[in-house]
Amino acid sequence: MAKLIITIAPTGSIPTKKNNPNVPISPDEIIQTGILCEKAGASIIHIHARNPVDETASTDFQIFKKIFQGLSRETNLIIQISTGGRAGMEYEKRSERLSLKPEMASLTTGSVNFPSSVYANSPDLICALTKDMKTYGIKPEIEIFDVSMIQNALDLADQGLMSRPLHFDFVMGLKGAIPATIENLVHLKNSIPREATWTVAGIGAYQLPMCIRAIAMGGQARARLEDCIHYRKGELASNEQLVKRIVQASNMMSRKIATPDEARKILGLV
Repeated sequence: MAKLIITIAPTGSIPTKKNNPNVPISPDEIIQTGILCEKAGASIIHIHARNPVDETASTDFQIFKKIFQGLSRETNLIIQISTGGRAGMEYEKRSERLSLKPEMASLTTGSVNFPSSVYANSPDLICALTKDMKTYGIKPEIEIFDVSMIQNALDLADQGLMSRPLHFDFVMGLKGAIPATIENLVHLKNSIPREATWTVAGIGAYQLPMCIRAIAMGGQARARLEDCIHYRKGELASNEQLVKRIVQASNMMSRKIATPDEARKILGLV
């Protein structure tokens, strides 16, 4: 079985220091978290930006640029920039950061109901972001909240807008999206091309059980404070703790951990 690729999503758009003091907000904090998580075993870092004053999600290009440049300078991590819309749904704001030319970027291929809002991704917006990623040579991580989003991605690949093999991230356990069950994970895995790679992002308490199932099934794992601020019930986590836990679980299952350069080969980035 191929080595395990661990993605760390340290910040996200929602948790604040009031929720967990370990959530990195400033660019310097995110960069330092990347350094610690690479040492712990992560090979990909998924990047969001925050407003330094009120900790809200930000589309500020200069903040993304500072984070990107710092991580590029201080780590060998694969940098994956989010094009998510919590900070702003406008195409221009979500696409501008792609000009930094990260190796990867997230791409959600459909719309989904979040608990208190609609995460809207129109066909035109999805197509535009996909074309931008192709122009800049960025590999999409296709964010799957619902089974129908897989076919949307396959259609884009058939149009020549994405290069194969594709890489998927199954986001499971979010209210309004696909439930985090082993049956659903098997169905998602069986719904993508055999040559595609995939990872699982279990929301909240589903993070660890879904990561363990992914390890056993040959997939990849995402650890993060992005949407899971606890190590266990009643105990706040740090990002590096969550990475170390996945490393420990994978080692117990006799699956080795990929370095960033090994991850690049597995994902077809080199």
